[in-house]
Amino acid sequence: MLRISLLRFLSLPSRSSSSSSSLFFNPISPHSHSQIMATSAYTTSSDSASSAKLLFRQLFEKESSTYTYLLADVCHPDKPALLIDPVDKMVDRDISLVKELGLKLIYAMNTHVHADHVTGTGLIKTKLPGVKSIISKASNSKADRLIEAGEKIHFGDLFLEVRATPGHTLGCVTYVTGDAPNQPQPRMAFTGDALLIRGCGRTDFQGGSSHQLYKSVHSQIFTLPKNTLIYPAHDYKGFSVSTVGEEMLYNPRLTKDEEAFQNIMENLKLSYPKMIDIAVPANMVCGLQDLSERPVESVSN
Repeated sequence: MLRISLLRFLSLPSRSSSSSSSLFFNPISPHSHSQIMATSAYTTSSDSASSAKLLFRQLFEKESSTYTYLLADVCHPDKPALLIDPVDKMVDRDISLVKELGLKLIYAMNTHVHADHVTGTGLIKTKLPGVKSIISKASNSKADRLIEAGEKIHFGDLFLEVRATPGHTLGCVTYVTGDAPNQPQPRMAFTGDALLIRGCGRTDFQGGSSHQLYKSVHSQIFTLPKNTLIYPAHDYKGFSVSTVGEEMLYNPRLTKDEEAFQNIMENLKLSYPKMIDIAVPANMVCGLQDLSERPVESVSN
């Protein structure tokens, strides 16, 4: 029996690609260590062709506990890529990774105007000419492309769908991988601070509203398929990924009714963000505060 079991094990197909040294991981494991995820490519249990198109990296900045996400269509000849929520201090790391992987970065984008760190989008534009910055039109900040709910952000043959999820700030959006036969499955939602793993962003500044946040999460995120992977902008407890289904069951704030949720949010007693007076003004201009030296064009679609 032991010999038979061993033979069966040895005959199992390898999960690694013969043409790449990248480690592939199965995202159905909900709390993989972020260090593993940061060096892994996205695939699914079925290793479908559409999912294999997407190269995915989750990167971490420890001072503000911020996640930056790199996505690319590696089956497209140009290998177009985008970065979500880059941090200014980590721009050299991010650009180095893009170059090592042979990708062409076309977008550097934010989920909202951050208060705890300065975005790296503007700095990336100075180092990689041709990269376009993206943020929501509702944020009233500067970027090359100002997006609204319902728009699609294409990179190669893949795309992200824009969902408006205000409440943490007025201009928060969630980026969701496409809902189409040739797009990766399960879907992935980059929720910014609207929905965190077992939590959510605060609602006491930058036009925040607990009523609006509750409505946003329940109508725009919890309506996604339950196996949709949740990738937030921050985590402070060592988690790196969750799912819609998990958060609908276990989120200690958003599983409550709206009245209880608002009561929780009104009594958090959080300290004033130490970076807010620096971060917000900078992030309103794509992370570049001196517009006379480095203008950042504001162009809608």
